[in-house]
Amino acid sequence: TAFNSLNHDMTLTEFKFIWYMEYSHRMWGRVVGLAYVLPAAYFWRKGWLSRPMKGCVLALCGLVCFQGLLGWYMVKSGLEEKPDSYDIPRVSQYRLAAHLGSALVLYSASLWTGLSVLLPRHKLPETHQVLRLRQFAHSTTALIFLTALSGAFVAGLDAGLVYNSFPKMGERWIPDDLLAFSPVLRNIFENPTTVQFDHRILGIASATAVTALYLFSRKIPLPRRTRMAVTSLLTVACMQ
Repeated sequence: TAFNSLNHDMTLTEFKFIWYMEYSHRMWGRVVGLAYVLPAAYFWRKGWLSRPMKGCVLALCGLVCFQGLLGWYMVKSGLEEKPDSYDIPRVSQYRLAAHLGSALVLYSASLWTGLSVLLPRHKLPETHQVLRLRQFAHSTTALIFLTALSGAFVAGLDAGLVYNSFPKMGERWIPDDLLAFSPVLRNIFENPTTVQFDHRILGIASATAVTALYLFSRKIPLPRRTRMAVTSLLTVACMQ
């Protein structure tokens, strides 16, 4: 098998490390699922959920179940034996990106729902600047989400190992093999060089967008909590 050919020198200790990592991830996922479903069932039975909140709870619990199924579907792709292939066994980068994207949606929806319950919503005047800030924030969120998904393709293809220099990739700003695959669209999702190049561009664009959002927010009179959120976003972007 491909595993025996590529990992003939793997020790039992090394295999156990990988096995326990995977096992722990699965168990943690199940604990997260129970942390959603059991309190939701209890609060529902007690009548503590409003009608809109019941919809949110059902959607979140559905997302948790979908996330588990998607994880199984992703891992399954890495266990399929490919005939006449001696490449390193790996999961599909498409399924990995879907699994990560689903997790981000679940986390964001959970955080948004929790904060909506804990913190009262500010009633800001619908000025032109506030509307522009909201649109800018939504666009930045979409860009960050796209950047994170592109990171899944980097991980799935081990694209981070192709070039390890920055800002140039090797000795060039634009690598020669950027569009090596045919048709051209395949390069975006399957060419490790293009995937890493796109992730770099998206990362720089995200950091620029967050900085611009912060600078624009400074020109608008905003509540303290909103200013803290924008400042925290910039801090995390710089750390990232």
